[in-house]
Amino acid sequence: MANADHSVHGGAAAGTAGGGLGRARAVLWLVAAVLAVRQAAAVLRQPPGERLTDLETWIGDDGVLHVTGSLYDTGQFTGTPFAGLVLKPLARSAEESLGIAWTLGTLLLVVALGLVAARALPGQVSRRTGLLAAPVAISLLMLSLPVRNSFSLGQTSIIPVLLVLLGCLAVRSERGSGALVGIGAALQPAVLLFAPLLWLTGRKKAAVTSAGTFAAGTALTWAVMPGDSWAYWVHHVAGAGLGERADSLANQSLHGALLRFGLEGPLEVALFLVLAAAVVFLGLRRAARYARDGQLLLAVALTGCVAVAVSPTAWQHQLLWVLLALVGRVGTRARDRLVWPAVVILVMTLPGRMMLPNMKVLVPLRENVPLIAALAAACALPFLMRTSPYFDKPVPTEYARPAPSRWGRVPLVPFWKRLLSRPNLLLELLAIRVGYSAYSHIRLVATGGRETAEKHARQIHSIEQALGIDIEHWVNHTVVNLKWAESFFNFYYTSFHFVIPLAILGVLYARRPADYRWARSSLAFATVLALVGFWFYPLAPPRLMPELGFIDTVHGPQDLTNPDYGALTALTNQYAAMPSLHFGWSLWCGVVIVVLAPKLWMKLLGLLHPLFTICAIVATANHWVLDAVGGATVVGAGFALTYLLAGRRELLPRTVGLPAPAKRSDPSPKGGSPGPVATEPTATEPKAAGPTVPARREAPTEDGVREGVRDRA
Repeated sequence: MANADHSVHGGAAAGTAGGGLGRARAVLWLVAAVLAVRQAAAVLRQPPGERLTDLETWIGDDGVLHVTGSLYDTGQFTGTPFAGLVLKPLARSAEESLGIAWTLGTLLLVVALGLVAARALPGQVSRRTGLLAAPVAISLLMLSLPVRNSFSLGQTSIIPVLLVLLGCLAVRSERGSGALVGIGAALQPAVLLFAPLLWLTGRKKAAVTSAGTFAAGTALTWAVMPGDSWAYWVHHVAGAGLGERADSLANQSLHGALLRFGLEGPLEVALFLVLAAAVVFLGLRRAARYARDGQLLLAVALTGCVAVAVSPTAWQHQLLWVLLALVGRVGTRARDRLVWPAVVILVMTLPGRMMLPNMKVLVPLRENVPLIAALAAACALPFLMRTSPYFDKPVPTEYARPAPSRWGRVPLVPFWKRLLSRPNLLLELLAIRVGYSAYSHIRLVATGGRETAEKHARQIHSIEQALGIDIEHWVNHTVVNLKWAESFFNFYYTSFHFVIPLAILGVLYARRPADYRWARSSLAFATVLALVGFWFYPLAPPRLMPELGFIDTVHGPQDLTNPDYGALTALTNQYAAMPSLHFGWSLWCGVVIVVLAPKLWMKLLGLLHPLFTICAIVATANHWVLDAVGGATVVGAGFALTYLLAGRRELLPRTVGLPAPAKRSDPSPKGGSPGPVATEPTATEPKAAGPTVPARREAPTEDGVREGVRDRA
């Protein structure tokens, strides 16, 4: 009976797990399908003359299909003569179907690309990962800038990538593999770099076949289209002189970066050749090593990154190789394992201006983010080998023990764990920057127009008059008459809005990592909730209500039809006043300081910031009093939401309630005496009578492994 009962429960558990996996897989496939349909619809709903603009180089009045002279006479076509020869039938069908067949064909290519990549994941892939990898890969491809550009422009750059992946990962025949790579190289010459990779990994017959196929395709094109071949290979130096200017931001190659740095002429060419040779040597050597290690998809991605860097021109739609490089595993600790994939996904899905602030010192980095990612992957990042003990089992993350909540259903998200160690700094900075960029973008577009904003302002003013708190006009004019007060509040309003919250987050990150996560989450929730107010209730601040007689002490008198707020004129929504995040963020600072500061004078000092801020926003006529009430509301809701989802801020001490140390039954690895193992009590353990003596635990080291205690992982 016991065995039968055990088998029933075990089968039920397995069925539940299998059902959950099936539901997760169905949801992910649904997401991938929605993204695919959305991308195709975004292209097809455009008028025929405005969609697939690069496809016009084929089917337009001066396109490849209708030109009588050379393919390159119009200056629009940038592909190889071989591409012009073999892709004409596809372009003809696109012309006849108004681009529908071309778009659906591109969609099928992306799906095939995701399936091939998902089946080639390195290492020991669990059944769960294997089932979920394909829809995740397809979704990431659909969201990436290269694929979105290929869809919207009608590019063919996905075809060489798919040919290489099929040749290197799917086709077992040496000749078949080499032929696919050779055709891809004939379509995009930089793909010829995969021939050395095949040679270095022992697939010499495939390498020779790929070079031979490329040579045969190119020779055939010379025989059929000698003028076009001369124009491409000789006059335009393998296509380097075609398309946009080589110093354009769209050209993410070493050649384009050097031109953007101001180098030109023979010096630039020489430096480019030297750097390209170094990248090819280092990148192919690393790629061959990872291929021999069994990480063939990573090796292919690194070789593609080399091709991106050393090509004379590498446009955005050719950067898919960088996205494939996220399969590499970097870092021995579990908390660091997501950094590289997160960086790659952000680089491939967001423009550089969203990842880095608009600072002069960071302009070169912003302009070359995809190139830097490609160079880092190809030449620098220490991807783990499969022989590393951390490849499949990184050092586990140490989590805190949450304090019991006051309500039984809290936290609502029981798997929301709090870390004892600091989160990865790069990942946190990226999350903060990208989150603020998204917030700024939504805040900018969340406007209902001047008329609606002024209507809401009159509503707020009427409510304040009814409540007897309409003090803005009196405070504004009083401060204007006191020049020292006007200067102080102008300075305070423009200076501390970002500095103090970032300083608090920095101190918490360095000194109290667990509380840092609590504070950061509360601030993030409050900011997201504020966006709801900006979107649904655009509100003109007092300074933009000229009939009420307010004075704009910060910007001066304004022509509201063509206002001038300095460098922020086009970057801020002046009607995003409700709620006031100037006051909301300052109140968040005060609450965090009062809760966490160890001394009374620190708590009192922390309360001065929200006090000065509310005085500043009213004195400068930038907010109504009720805007501050709205800011306090969203901050309170942010703290409350954090509590509901994650539980109390307090954490149980790691030494409270632990049983006496247990002894290992297995011998020490070095033959010494067995050491103690500290284990946490389960919920079913009875409480011991009398006071409990806490068991001493060693302090954790930086990587989360306790000193003197063997890693249980």
